[in-house]
Amino acid sequence: MVDERDTRDTHDTHDTVERTTIVETGNGGGGGGVMAVVLLIIVILVLLFLFRDQLGMGGDKTEISIPDQIEVNVN
Repeated sequence: MVDERDTRDTHDTHDTVERTTIVETGNGGGGGGVMAVVLLIIVILVLLFLFRDQLGMGGDKTEISIPDQIEVNVN
């Protein structure tokens, strides 16, 4: 014999429960971005220091020439 029970879905017989997920973004957000920028600046400074000769910055071959006289013409 066929059992003729109620064929409703079992989800219909339970009460609906609402759940709320709270995501806090106000405290400590953005710290990773600041750290990434600081690290990037440090890496760029280290690379500039390592390749300063190839880039023409500093070194012992820097020459500064200052003229003995400056001619000024006032009309």
